[in-house]
Amino acid sequence: MPPKEPPRRRVPGPAHPRNGANGRSGARPPARRPRPAPGRTTARGRAPRTLRLGSARPRLRLVSLGLTLVMLLFVARLLQVQAVDATAYAAKAEKNRYLEYTVAAERGEITDRKGVALATSVDAHNITADPKLFTPEESKAPDAPQQAAALLAPILGKDVDEIVKKLSTPKSRYTVLAYRQTPQVWKQIKDLKAVLAEKALKDERDGGTGANVLAGVLQEPTTKRVYPNGDLAAGILGFVSADGKGGGGLESQLDEELAGEDGKIRYAQSGGRRVPTAGGSEIPAVPGSDIELTIDRDIQWAAQKAISDQVAKSKADRGYVIVQNTRTGELLAMANAPGYDPNDLSQATAASLGNAALQDVYEPGSTSKVMSIAAVLEEGAATPGTHVTVPNRLHRGDRLFKDDVDHPTWYLTLNGVLAKSSNIGTILATGQLGETQAESNQVLHDYLRKFGLGKKTGLGYPGESPGLLAPPKDWSTSQQYTIPFGQGLSINAVQAASVYSTVANGGVRIAPTLVRGTKGADGRYTPADAPEETRVVREKTAKTLAAMLESVVDDQEGTGTKAAIPGYRVAGKTGTANRVDPVRGVYKGYTASFAGFAPADDPQITVYCAIQNPTKGSYFGGQICGPIYKQVMEFALKTLQVPPSGSKPPRLPVSFKPGE
Repeated sequence: MPPKEPPRRRVPGPAHPRNGANGRSGARPPARRPRPAPGRTTARGRAPRTLRLGSARPRLRLVSLGLTLVMLLFVARLLQVQAVDATAYAAKAEKNRYLEYTVAAERGEITDRKGVALATSVDAHNITADPKLFTPEESKAPDAPQQAAALLAPILGKDVDEIVKKLSTPKSRYTVLAYRQTPQVWKQIKDLKAVLAEKALKDERDGGTGANVLAGVLQEPTTKRVYPNGDLAAGILGFVSADGKGGGGLESQLDEELAGEDGKIRYAQSGGRRVPTAGGSEIPAVPGSDIELTIDRDIQWAAQKAISDQVAKSKADRGYVIVQNTRTGELLAMANAPGYDPNDLSQATAASLGNAALQDVYEPGSTSKVMSIAAVLEEGAATPGTHVTVPNRLHRGDRLFKDDVDHPTWYLTLNGVLAKSSNIGTILATGQLGETQAESNQVLHDYLRKFGLGKKTGLGYPGESPGLLAPPKDWSTSQQYTIPFGQGLSINAVQAASVYSTVANGGVRIAPTLVRGTKGADGRYTPADAPEETRVVREKTAKTLAAMLESVVDDQEGTGTKAAIPGYRVAGKTGTANRVDPVRGVYKGYTASFAGFAPADDPQITVYCAIQNPTKGSYFGGQICGPIYKQVMEFALKTLQVPPSGSKPPRLPVSFKPGE
């Protein structure tokens, strides 16, 4: 019989939660160790022990802590960018994204008295660039500034190195390559940009860099100043500099009124192109006021042509012609020769720039005698028929005075002294203004001042000279006798014309004017302020003096016969003065001049002409300026439709016979 199997020994296991400690009820069977695989035993002949992994919780905590720290850094940075430094970063972003440029206001026109444009503005473009777009990173070309400059320089007429320098400042987002270029110039650049952009796109598709060296070239709409009549009235108008500011003449004097107020445009850009959906802002420009001058374009043309032709013919340094309305003081023409074209200042010389008719000062010579004779008449020291015996030489002070020609003793009336332009006769006449020479000097000085000498004309023109008129106490021994006939003092051409307009206007000086009125951006026209008026001599004296001036032109013994105009009574005076060389400061050459008004019986227009240092042909005022006076006066009378004189000149006596 087989042996009995011994009873199995029960090993107590852990108590089930639902049972007591004895584990009798519902006890789990004891855990069994895994059996070794068949054929595998340990060194000791037992199955290998099972390896247990460590807990994952510490690792998870460590990873969570790291992620938390990273997130905290992101949050802190986000708070710094969006809260603490938000304004600074936003401003930086705006600066890099948005471009802002000035919209130049349209400069007001300058017109003549009839509304004909003398200076106007046309559309133009400022060629600008964004230097950042020329960096290697943005342009994708290592030498973008050099390539762009080589393309732009011939179009803009600029130096290559100058353009390279402007494009090589990446910290700047804006630079101007050229001001006020024509639409044709911008079209050339725009077409070139389009070609390069197409080429860059094709290159990029083929795997290249797609570089476009002109992507950063932009433009701003602006205006360019043009002068439709070329050099006509350039001395009056002046010019506009490259930055759009008045650089001379009325363009400078009235710059604030003409310029208007610039506007601003701000827009987003990307890659040198405007982003239309990104918004922007615009402050519109306010155009400048239009200026209407007293100048008549046609009369200005006639005056300028006449003086230019004579200056060239006489090989003179320069000359001026002034045309003035005797009743209003308005200047109808102010011509200078040589002149310049403000459209092309590169051809202008330093001597031609400016307005010589107001800026040059010179000794007027015999045209100044009208003031001396006016003082004599007004003070009652003599009348037109007063006898004046004129020797060939007159000793006064430290000098021996003479007339422009040698002559036997002349027996002239005071009218004849003016008609024959006698220096000696004028000295003798003005010597009667006071009981002593000092008193005579003071009286004459007072009249010269009232006629406008030694002070500016009132035009307010930039660079105008008031001339030179010393106080009587400072007159030298010779000046006491030379000033009465126009040497030893200096004036400008407008002052000289104003003297004759004063006589023509019945003895009332009206300050010269150039501006007739302005029209603002709202279209409202504002007339200029009325000019200042000053009574210089009585109307009776002025009329007597006008009759005496007719003898200069009408009488065969007068010096101004070449200024006679058929059908019109003409009053005028010649002048031939020694000229002070402005460089050496000594007398060299002559100043020839002629001044007068017409019709003498109903004065309306004054014309004054002066030519500096004529070196070919005659240098006498009556010979070279008299014909200019006639030419310009005839044109002005016809242009203004002034009817011919209806009476004959008085023909006052010029001389007397001894013993009468």
